[in-house]
Amino acid sequence: MILIGELSLWVALLFAGWGAVVSFTGGALRRADLSATGERAVYATWGFVALAAAGLWTALLRHDFTLRYVASYTSANLPRLYTITAFWAGQEGSMLFWALILSTYSAIAVWANRGRNRALMPFVCGVLSAVTLFFLATLCFGASPFTRLPYDVVDGNGLNPQLQNPGMAFHPPNLYLGYVATTIPFAFAIAALVTRRLDGEWLAAVRRWSLVSWFFLTVGITLGMWWAYVELGWGGYWMWDPVENASLLPWLTGTAFLHSIMVQEKRGMLRKWNVVLVVSTFLLAILGTFITRSGVISSVHSFAQSPVGVWFAALLGIAVAVTAYLVATRLKDLEARAELESMISREAAFLYNNVLLVGIAFSVLWGTLFPILSEAVRGTKITVGPPFFNAVNVPLGLLLLALTGIGPLIAWRRASIANVRRQFATPGFGAVAVLAILLALGMREIHALVAYTLAGFVATTILQEFYKGVGARMRMHGEGVALAFIRLIARNRRRYGGYIVHAGVVILFCAFAGLVFKTEHDVTLKDGQTFAVTDPYGHHWEFVSMGISRFDALNRQVTAISLKPTRDGHPVPVIESEKRQHVDSRGSPTFEPSTAVGIDERPSEDVYVVFTGVLPDDTAEIRISFNPLVWWVWYGGALMALGGLIVMWPQADRARAQSGYAAVLAPERVAPAPAVT
Repeated sequence: MILIGELSLWVALLFAGWGAVVSFTGGALRRADLSATGERAVYATWGFVALAAAGLWTALLRHDFTLRYVASYTSANLPRLYTITAFWAGQEGSMLFWALILSTYSAIAVWANRGRNRALMPFVCGVLSAVTLFFLATLCFGASPFTRLPYDVVDGNGLNPQLQNPGMAFHPPNLYLGYVATTIPFAFAIAALVTRRLDGEWLAAVRRWSLVSWFFLTVGITLGMWWAYVELGWGGYWMWDPVENASLLPWLTGTAFLHSIMVQEKRGMLRKWNVVLVVSTFLLAILGTFITRSGVISSVHSFAQSPVGVWFAALLGIAVAVTAYLVATRLKDLEARAELESMISREAAFLYNNVLLVGIAFSVLWGTLFPILSEAVRGTKITVGPPFFNAVNVPLGLLLLALTGIGPLIAWRRASIANVRRQFATPGFGAVAVLAILLALGMREIHALVAYTLAGFVATTILQEFYKGVGARMRMHGEGVALAFIRLIARNRRRYGGYIVHAGVVILFCAFAGLVFKTEHDVTLKDGQTFAVTDPYGHHWEFVSMGISRFDALNRQVTAISLKPTRDGHPVPVIESEKRQHVDSRGSPTFEPSTAVGIDERPSEDVYVVFTGVLPDDTAEIRISFNPLVWWVWYGGALMALGGLIVMWPQADRARAQSGYAAVLAPERVAPAPAVT
């Protein structure tokens, strides 16, 4: 099976090349037979890439240490879960995983459009085959996972301890699923530009694929934050690391596209925006992959420097040149069919939203690339740290949070003063109430006050929208509250699924604001000694050391410290943090020691314990942190993903007329306001 997998990689390369040639030729000559051949080549490419992936998984599970990749990332005593996930732990395997996802997505996209978008599909297949060809060529000529060692190996090196975590078993696949999904909208955008069919046809084809990308990127980023929090031991979940930024960039532009697509569907505006955002999202995904694999920027979870980075730089350059030419020569075809009638309107709010999202993306991109640019210009690599990113993006993020609540309250085309006054009354009261409560409780930190006040405004907006929708259904259909709530979402998935996403955003901003109240304490404790401290909420904690223990686990030697805490005199479960030395099957060390943190989770705060070292007299060096509201980061991300899944779920009746209860709910937002002459 391993040999079959290796051969399949080369056969897939041939099919991808053939598919690109015949697809572009069929589209240019309008030859249906060649176009059909290109589509069949897409299916064949997927089949052979799947065989290649099966070959590598077989080698991993059989511990075939004759393969360099297997020997580099697994060992005989590695748990089976991490033996399976070692597939994407290294450069070559992750590239094959990317090719597997891309070929699978391509086959699904071709199959789903077998009876529609026929004018676009030859060029869609051509672009997809060309991108797949690039990845397969990189694998075959630059980073093959089937390269064999020239000598015998008894056991492999094992997997990096930081990757032996459930978060890394699921975080990379979700990111790859999100990254690769950007290729499908990109292919449709290029096809639309080439054929000059730039109406709503191509948008309808890519909207769900854009949602797929956004959903998996959201899940992947959230899981990555969780992994960093529980594994790296620095006490946080986001440090503006270049690889973290690389995953955030396409998420930002993808989010902007999902907002602006509604303006084009509703009003025929932002046509240039949408093409540029779709293309930019794909290019940023490729840029992120280049940053990860080129070694030009240091990161705790990037791959080592390799020739693959040059391949990605070439792909990025070609893609930028081609798309820039196509967009520049199609500007007249992308002219808007309507003009912005008022700066106080729903479409204007979407435009402001896009400007902020793109502004944040630009600041993140600039801060990420600045070390490369400074080294190229001045010969010195100047690293940009969290202070820069926070100084720029915190104000932009707060403005974005405000727009999250403002947008749903404003009518399309032109909002009347009566509409604004009526719609903003309740959310405004909610914001003022939250601010008054926080001031009464003694909060004076300005950034937190602004964040929680805006969160109160947006949360009240969302509740108001659900209240009106549920009430309208109850009046018109006689449904109970629960049934009306469920059917409201089921019949209006895009709208109310979006509100659920916004609710997740509110929770995330509240959790982020809690970090300003974080406290840290570095202590040393011998067996039986106690450390007493008061947390940010005023609760009195005592930590009693239960001493240091040493033991062997499956593939590691462990030194652990156990703390027995009490909170206001009440017992809390024991918190344990470990220092781990991973070893091979013969007991020899394989990696530098790693740390497993101990966390006592609760909705209000996490008690975060890191075992930092041992003094000669067996005194433990410990860092104890109180991290407010971290619990809500994971649940805010999960709620955003749930909302995205609701929006993405197929609607039973796409062509249904405007529901009567929607007109009852917001007549000004259903019937367009008359134009002013």
